[in-house]
Amino acid sequence: MADELDRRVVLQGAAAAGVAGVLGSGGGPTLAPAVFISHGSPMVALDSDAYPQALRRFGGEAQARALVVVSAHWETPGEVRVTTSAQPSLIHDFYGFPEALYRLRYGAPGAPSLAEDVVARLKAGGLPTVADAERGWDHGAWVPLLHAFPEAKLPVVQVSMPLGASPADVARMGELLRPLRAQGVLLMGSGGIVHNLRRLNFHEKAASVEPWAEAFDAWVARKLEARDFTGLQAWLDAPNARLAHPRAEHLMPLYFVLGAALPEDRLTPVFEGFHHGTLSMRSFALRA
Repeated sequence: MADELDRRVVLQGAAAAGVAGVLGSGGGPTLAPAVFISHGSPMVALDSDAYPQALRRFGGEAQARALVVVSAHWETPGEVRVTTSAQPSLIHDFYGFPEALYRLRYGAPGAPSLAEDVVARLKAGGLPTVADAERGWDHGAWVPLLHAFPEAKLPVVQVSMPLGASPADVARMGELLRPLRAQGVLLMGSGGIVHNLRRLNFHEKAASVEPWAEAFDAWVARKLEARDFTGLQAWLDAPNARLAHPRAEHLMPLYFVLGAALPEDRLTPVFEGFHHGTLSMRSFALRA
């Protein structure tokens, strides 16, 4: 567990693994943050309001040499899959939106060596894991990166979640990849604290927040503030849990980030607020 770790051990482990062998030369290890992003509607890719501005500020401050992303939009049966292409494609996995959204591109490179390291770490931890040279990045990955790292220079690897995984399963993935933070690899979970598409006010982005959504979001916020990461795994005990998440795939990336936590991490807000009346955009970083 995170509270049993010592940062010095993590840094020593990174040095032993050979930072340069995975990410190339360029200075000593920098402890990168772990971040949870509520990615919201694909339309935020075209926005320039408070939410993308907050992502831009986060990205401008983040110390990172590469990114490993777990998104709500990639679940795989039987095994974890990891993108290994040197230049993954973008997946525009949404329908009925303006043409401008489908023309967007994000040209960051992949990181085949880092991807192979991710595969090895997950396999060594007992998780069936395979390389995937064909799969691109879904909008849960590239839309927030478009705002946070608009220069698209940092290499990106995306990792799937096992279909039907529990919070503990996904937290285990974060634990196994946590040492990469000491190599300068930012670990990102992209999903949503409240996500029920049937209850969105699609016509009004600034609609008043519905009380049931606000109550679930507040429960998560209290648990995060108390650093009760184990308690957060019992999300079905929260008020309006099944209304907030008819399926849990958008909540699961939260546990990837919490699994990657270090004892000395400070939880710092990236953004707080709602879109479309029920869509919590709560995003935060863990920084040591």
